[in-house]
Amino acid sequence: MPKMKTNRAAAKRFRKTASGKIRCDKPFHSHILTKKSSKRKRRLRKNDIVDATSTRQVRKLLPYL
Repeated sequence: MPKMKTNRAAAKRFRKTASGKIRCDKPFHSHILTKKSSKRKRRLRKNDIVDATSTRQVRKLLPYL
């Protein structure tokens, strides 16, 4: 059986936590930051856990995660 290919775009966006959950960055923190409040930008700095409904799709893209 040949090796499975990892989706490289997904590999750059998702990582696994120590407990086995999938971690990702929050969206909307890359540009047009002047109109966003400091409070909002501060919250966007934190990482997020992928929703349970999307976890299965991410694991398909990253078979060796």
